[in-house]
Formats: sequence, structure tokens, C-alpha cells
Amino acid sequence: MSYSENNSNNSNNTNNTDNNGYNDGDNNDYQHKPSKSTIQLSVILPWILVVLLAGGFGYYFINQQQQIASITEKLNAEQTNTQAWQPPRAEVVENADKSEKSLPQVVSYHDAVAKASQSVVNTQDQENDTNLGSGVVVSTDGYIVTNAHVIEQADEIIVGLNDGRKAKANVVGTDPESDLAVIKVEMTDLKPLAFRAEPIEVGDVALAIGNPFGVGQTVTQGIISATDRTGLGVNTFEDFIQTDAAINPGNSGGALVDAHGQLVGINTMIFSRSGGSMGIGFAIPTVIVEQVMNALIEKGKVSRGWLGIEVQSQIKDPTNLTTSTGVAVMNVIPNSPASSSGLQMGDVILSIDGKDMKDANTLVRYVARKMPNTVLNAKVIRNGEQMEISITLAERPNQKEIQAVVSDNLQREQQDGETGMSEEERERLRQELLDLFENQKN
Repeated sequence: MSYSENNSNNSNNTNNTDNNGYNDGDNNDYQHKPSKSTIQLSVILPWILVVLLAGGFGYYFINQQQQIASITEKLNAEQTNTQAWQPPRAEVVENADKSEKSLPQVVSYHDAVAKASQSVVNTQDQENDTNLGSGVVVSTDGYIVTNAHVIEQADEIIVGLNDGRKAKANVVGTDPESDLAVIKVEMTDLKPLAFRAEPIEVGDVALAIGNPFGVGQTVTQGIISATDRTGLGVNTFEDFIQTDAAINPGNSGGALVDAHGQLVGINTMIFSRSGGSMGIGFAIPTVIVEQVMNALIEKGKVSRGWLGIEVQSQIKDPTNLTTSTGVAVMNVIPNSPASSSGLQMGDVILSIDGKDMKDANTLVRYVARKMPNTVLNAKVIRNGEQMEISITLAERPNQKEIQAVVSDNLQREQQDGETGMSEEERERLRQELLDLFENQKN
């Protein structure tokens, strides 16, 4: 190793050095070599600097991430605060490996039922002293969600809690097209049921809690049989959870919860030949409940987008190699958003905003979840050619107004003879449209 061994004192020394490099003035004064401590310091010092720099960069990075997280949290909070009501959120339950070997043997769902049952209420019509169904407490200030068909004939609604207390409930709003309603009681110490944060999956445990046949609060157990169930012809807007947990008359408006007692849906209807449970029950998922409740609490009604077309699903043709999906436009209502955009009868809507329109229910549900004045970009096929059309949605009229417009439009076409359709085709078209929009109740 080579060091710089001359110092300033030696450079000013007037004595000459001999050939061996010794100083003539002092034969014992050798050229100075650095001490061990100097060598150690020169080795350690760069590492100390590296550690300090790394610490500085680390602190800067963590500080930046915290600032970003803080800004994001504030933005999310501002967006959340714009809603009239926020559902209580359940904590995400950490799932271990879901293989059968790793799952512990479940001997009871007592804890889940104990948590959820205190939020499920019975509803009665005080005027007629009859049982109406069930409901679910979803806020500490008294908001309760139930089915629209549960309270539609009630004169005065009395809510009975799990702890024995009773109170009169006022109707905040109803939405027959989704079959949801919001009522409110003036009570304290209410226990709102937390909404499940994660999407439910087919095969998950399902517990139905309600008041079947007015016998009192009852719990039944099953699994999630299917999700996103549509095309049942019972509601205008359908997106049901299907379960085999026993749901009977009186369960409507009650809670469908998971194995942890978290709300996943509002029990609504059953398919049955006997009037009782046959293992095919349906619940409205919480994502729809939240949307409808916010609208009812804030405005007293639900505003939905509307195109103004009569549609039917494309017939699945395995020999058609171009497309077997899409929604056929059977008729365009005059002065509607579809009419203004240039959409025509005979067009086939393939997608809207990049989302495939697989059938008529998908289209109706997608449009209804958009707010009025939303601009949609539709990809359509007309006479074998593909094109894109922008459509600005209007607010969806109520059920009676839609049926009146459809009937008037069909009568006008029959009188003018513009469609070239036979009487049977017109009647079939009218029936398909009414079936699509009619809000039947089981």
C-alpha cells in the first residue's frame, strides 16, 4: 500500500537527505508513517457516510409515502362525505389457505348469529295487526332497510327489535323497481349490521335471519348457490344472490349474512310451487342496497339513466361466426335519448363504454346504474356495418309513464302502418317489453 509520507515540516527543512532517504539532521528521524487509528478511521469513515446517506434517503421516501397516503385518504374522505348515508363497514376477515385440509371443523355459527340478530327487526301493520316481514338496522340513528313489497300496503308500521323494544317507523322512501325501501325509527342504542367488505363467493356459508310466518326471529343455514342472477322477471332491475338457506314468507326484508355475521344481502323472494321454501331463495346484494338507500335518504327517490328503446337479446346462433351476443333494438321511443342520438330500430348494440352487452338484462341494468345526463358510447351494428354512437341519458320515467308511452307508440304505429309488422309481431313485441319492465312481486 502506498501512502503520501512527506509533511509540511519536512518540505521546509534545509538539511539534505542522503541516498537512503534519512534526514542528515537526525539519523533517528525516519519519514512518518500513519498510525493504526488513522488507517481505521479512513476505512470506517466511508461506510459511516454510506449509512447516513441511506438513512436520509429512507426517511425521505417514507415521509413522501406518508404524505401521499394522507392526501389519498383526504380525497377518499371528501368523496365519501358526498353521500347522504354510509353503511357500517365490516373488517376484512383474513382467510388462511382455503384447501379442505386447512379448514377447521365448524361446530357452531352462534357468534355470527348473535352479532347479526340484534340488527334484524320484525315489521307489523298496527292498523290490521298483521305481520309484514322483516328489516335490517343499518345506522345508529334509526335507518332500516326492507323490501318495498313488505310495506307497500301498510297503514302504520311498527318495528320490533330483538331486545323486545318496539317503535313506530316512518317511511323515508321506496323504490319498487329494485324492491327496496327505507324506514326510520326514533330509538337509541341501536346496533347497525356491518356490510361485508369483500364480494361474496359461490359456496360461502349463508345464514338467513328473519321472521317467517310471524313466528318470531328465525335463523336458517345454507350456502351461496349463485351470484349475479338475472332474467327472473320479478323486478325491473335484477342482480340477485341465490341461496339454498330456507327463506319463507315473512323473511322478506331480513338479513342474509356470512359465517362472520356480516351483511351480504337483503332476503327478497323465493321460487316455490308450494308457497314454502324449496331451496331457491334470492337476496338483493349490499352494493345495490347502498346505492338505493343513499338516493332515497337524500332525494326520496332513485334517479336512473334511460335510453328510451325497446330491446330483446340476440338469439344464440352457433352457426353465426361474427357475433351471437348483443341486444337488438326492436323500437325507438320518439323524443327519447336514443331517438336524439340517431339509434334506429334494427340496430344491434354490441357494447357500451367497452362493456359487452350479452343480453337485454345486462343493458337495462348497466344503463339504470348511470345518472341522467351521463354520456354513453355505444358500439352498434347496422346493416352489417359497425359504428359508434354517443348517447346522453335522460332520467328514467316511472313505471306507469313508461307503459303509457309504449302503448301510445304501438297504437300510433298500428294506425300509421309504418313498421310493416304483423299484428302478432306487434303483440309479441309489446308483451316482451312489458315483461322486461313490469315489477312483479312473488
